[in-house]
Amino acid sequence: MVTAVALAATACGPQKSESSGSSSSVSASPTAGASPDASPTADNKPGEPSKSASPSASKSASPSASASASTSPSPTVRQVMANGDDSEQVRELQARLKQLKLMSVAPTGFYGSKTTSAVKSFQSKNGLTPTGSVDEPTWKKIQAATKEPTADELRPPTVNEPDAPDARCMEGRVMCISKESRTLAWMIDGKVVSTMDVRFGSENTPTREGVFNVGWKAKEWTSTIYHTPMPYAMFFSGGQAVHYSADFAARGYAGASHGCVNVRDKGKLSALFDQVQVGDKVVVYW
Repeated sequence: MVTAVALAATACGPQKSESSGSSSSVSASPTAGASPDASPTADNKPGEPSKSASPSASKSASPSASASASTSPSPTVRQVMANGDDSEQVRELQARLKQLKLMSVAPTGFYGSKTTSAVKSFQSKNGLTPTGSVDEPTWKKIQAATKEPTADELRPPTVNEPDAPDARCMEGRVMCISKESRTLAWMIDGKVVSTMDVRFGSENTPTREGVFNVGWKAKEWTSTIYHTPMPYAMFFSGGQAVHYSADFAARGYAGASHGCVNVRDKGKLSALFDQVQVGDKVVVYW
């Protein structure tokens, strides 16, 4: 086994900056499952902040701003936030939606399906078109209905609240890893045993999604590509593994991995490492 392990190229390590142009061949290692989808969903993806125009903008861009009373007086509505955005403004939106009890997960800054659903619910209850995207009227109403989020509301000191488990996590022994809530839930026969915060790869070096199995484990390991420590590594897809990251513990979500699933709570991961067996299932999903 040691010989087999030594032959594997392990590609993880902390990104030095949010997006270093050196697209190392982290994703090039062979995988037991499918190769990463060419979808735009990746953890720590740069958001399209408040300047992304609504698709309806083109039809409202009439050349005239004349004061004549138009038959359709509605002004162009600028989109503020939408599915796929990742920003501090999204984090504030999520904290305000949590105040309204429309979201239960902790703010992550990523605008995914749960945020879209919460926004739709707010819009439906407040006489707005339920698009799931936040335009200026929606944002103003959300602000009026809530208070300025505190630092603890924006970044709760406790562990991120996990999503409802993916259906593929409900049988057997599974590390159930949600990219949206940024959590890992260790589950046995459909019951959550423990949860912990996790961090993923950047857009250039994404963490693969799908159903995998733990191929091998190493309590002490160093990346053979980036030469960074990977304690309590549990490899599930080529060079990608669940492992402890001192960088994640120090910088939080200001950084990213090169594709691995980083854990910042060393004590929790140590306990999980002792429980997980080679062959146990790993599900990574949005």
